[in-house]
Amino acid sequence: MTEPFTVLIMAAGRGTRMRSEVPKVLHRICGKPMIEWVVDAARDAGAARVVCAVRPGDGVAEGLPEGVEIAEQLEGEGTGAAVLAARDAVEPGPFVVLSGDHPLVTAEQIGDLLRHHVEAGAGATLLTTELQDPAGYGRILRDGDGDVERIVETKDAQGVPPEELAIREINLGTYVFEAATLFEGLEQVTHQKGERFLTGVFPVLKAESARIVTWKTDDLDIAHGVNDRAGLMEAEELAQRRILEEHARAGVTFLHPGSTRVEAGVEIGLDTVVGLGVSLLGDTSVGGGCTIGPHTTARDSRIGDAASVVHSFLVEAEVHDQATIGPFAYLRPGTVVRSEAKVGTFVEVKNSDIGEGAKVPHLSYIGDADVGEGSNLGASTITANYDGKRKHRTKVGKSVKTGIHTSLVAPVDVGDRAYTGAGSTIIDDVPEGALGVARPKQENIEGYSDRVEEDSQ
Repeated sequence: MTEPFTVLIMAAGRGTRMRSEVPKVLHRICGKPMIEWVVDAARDAGAARVVCAVRPGDGVAEGLPEGVEIAEQLEGEGTGAAVLAARDAVEPGPFVVLSGDHPLVTAEQIGDLLRHHVEAGAGATLLTTELQDPAGYGRILRDGDGDVERIVETKDAQGVPPEELAIREINLGTYVFEAATLFEGLEQVTHQKGERFLTGVFPVLKAESARIVTWKTDDLDIAHGVNDRAGLMEAEELAQRRILEEHARAGVTFLHPGSTRVEAGVEIGLDTVVGLGVSLLGDTSVGGGCTIGPHTTARDSRIGDAASVVHSFLVEAEVHDQATIGPFAYLRPGTVVRSEAKVGTFVEVKNSDIGEGAKVPHLSYIGDADVGEGSNLGASTITANYDGKRKHRTKVGKSVKTGIHTSLVAPVDVGDRAYTGAGSTIIDDVPEGALGVARPKQENIEGYSDRVEEDSQ
């Protein structure tokens, strides 16, 4: 389909079965609102415009992606009323109708449906399948020419003739219509139980000699509509599998996909191995040749090529090429770990820059600090960055070596190639190449244990 086309998404209604104050179509699937999955599929299929039918004040409009147009459904109930609400927003010609609570529709399905509609010269085209269990779905009843005559609803199968119940082809609720004929036909659809249903327009269109055809799909994910939290959970599983398979085909290895969460939009490079219990969330990217996990979580973070991040938690952090993180490291917002640097076991880093090739191997807290390239911070090195009122920054130069249990009380500057003695509390700057020692002289008290034992009797 080369001509510009419009997609209308029906998204009105809060979905009370979700038991939530959040509108149904704004519940997230793999980190992305349900409705955004539908919008993205429409745009990927080439839609020039995406219009969303919403109820005023239901909160949906505020959660829509940028550039989506709004059509407010001010009156009426049912899918037909939702489509009629967009009458002024739809241009003449073919347009696609999608459901906001069917998030697993694909761009390929939309494109195939639209192309078939145009090639058939149809007034309406329905997406159907014969592979889904038809129970409860609308069955496609065809005329002598093979076109659609009507849809037989079977949610209540009582009174439906056996030969119609035997039909396998079902309506999946995704359509292409010709704008002019659809809106004129919808006005003639009578209400059922107070609602105007979109499917009621097909007999009207048929009576006006419009051709109604179908396009069959083998991808049954589109049939999964979300009506409650259980349905949301099922959609999450299907969408997650789709995401993992896409990454796997692009060259990523998942050692235990059943325990892995990769949200929509996450980028992973070639030959990266993702281990057990990994979660890659939000705006996260991982380079090529990395080892991620087991049991690593990264949210809104950047991880470069050939990095290793195991048993660690990253939030809004940057890890550059060939850096090593973990196990049991916590990188907080504003952290940058540069190439070939190491942040090791039980190390927490916040709003700090760990220089190229620098090492913070274990049991340390580095907050609001700049650590120069090639430096090595001994076990239990701490930056005391908060004085009770304000936070201050610590600067550690290049090739610095701190002894174990060093406390750097900010603001303080440790010069290049400097050392600190084990157990020191550094409150003044240490010049380049110097040794900073700040601890009391050891004093041994003879016979102390005997005195303690006498006092306890």
